[in-house]
Amino acid sequence: MNDKVELKRELGLLEVTLSGIGIILGAGIYALIGKAAGLAGNSVWLSFAIASLIAVFTGLSYAELSSMFPKASAEHEYVRNAFGRKLAFVIGWLIILSGVIGAATVALGFGGYFNSFFKVPVIPSAFVLIVALSFLLFYGIKETTRFVIIATLIETAGLVIVIFIGLPYLGKADYFEMPYGWTGVFQASALVFFAYTGFESIVKLSEETKSPEKTIPKGLILAIVVSIFLYITVAVSAVSVMGWERLSTSDAPFADLAFLAFGNNAFILLTAIALFATANTVLMMMLGSSRIIYGMADSRTLPAILSRVHRARRTPWTAILVTMAVSILFIFAGDIAFVANVDNFTLFVTFFIINAALILLRYKEPEMNRPFRVPLNAGKFPVLPFLGILACLFMLVQLEGKVILTGVMLVAIGLIVSFFELKN
Repeated sequence: MNDKVELKRELGLLEVTLSGIGIILGAGIYALIGKAAGLAGNSVWLSFAIASLIAVFTGLSYAELSSMFPKASAEHEYVRNAFGRKLAFVIGWLIILSGVIGAATVALGFGGYFNSFFKVPVIPSAFVLIVALSFLLFYGIKETTRFVIIATLIETAGLVIVIFIGLPYLGKADYFEMPYGWTGVFQASALVFFAYTGFESIVKLSEETKSPEKTIPKGLILAIVVSIFLYITVAVSAVSVMGWERLSTSDAPFADLAFLAFGNNAFILLTAIALFATANTVLMMMLGSSRIIYGMADSRTLPAILSRVHRARRTPWTAILVTMAVSILFIFAGDIAFVANVDNFTLFVTFFIINAALILLRYKEPEMNRPFRVPLNAGKFPVLPFLGILACLFMLVQLEGKVILTGVMLVAIGLIVSFFELKN
């Protein structure tokens, strides 16, 4: 008798799209735009536009692959079918690390905003946030997505407020001013790509989504398009009001922008919105990590205990506990820009492999059903995934040496662990 408990399918296109927007928007734009402006100057909007190319090219690859393999293990499933178990394990490992490191980093950002309100130390605030959000994840996917929808609407409203604040200032800045030339713009692009991370997590909702073969690709593409529009217009607005010099020295750039335009009440409002934005991003990163842990365990790539689903709540409770514990460990990681770039390294490597997997599967499994197909092909060869590969390589070389070294070490650890995994 098979008494396996399945995940509950409750999500439609609206929930999937808003969940995607919710994780993409958040800490990246709220916390990193100042640091990016210090590299790109008033051309920081261009850095967001360049970084969006990876999101577009790779997002389309995810859309096709998710329509072929609608599984919670997502990247692990795609790469296993294209390249085999060993590389699939390494990619799954990197995605899990990306989620927990990113969640911890953004939780620290939440702690910083919370400290400005209530003078509570950053690390305890981050700790309590991770524990509270873990309980929400355990309680239910429907309850989680309800919080995500509310927080997404709040944080999106915050970005819209920033855009409207900037309208009277449009034209008051040189939007192509690059204090460090194109080198600075490209380095800023590699940094702000962290702001786009999250679109890949949408596919991990496949086993909790109705008609995932069609719903997931549509939701993913809609979330990316909305996010690109908001990011570029917000960047233009921010430099119009503050200029890149002032923007680059601010620890709370949007709150300072609001204070500059409307005074202390606006500062408090934007800070409160930033708390929702950062909490929302942490929640969705932990959701993505817990689901890929569950998916890999369900396929016996990780210990089977991690695939246990709570009978009453129908959520993967052991995977959620592991995600919570590891995220708590990483709240001691420190500098947000460094950790964000380490996160980016793991994702650039992952996206390189994902795009390559799509290309290989076009030849390896040409007859397989694909409810969504990436457009623009040269014969059988898909052009956009190849451009995605080139974009990932270009972004990798923009990262500083210590980030690349840390990233290579994480990949090496994954390879070593994969040898032990394959023997079991």
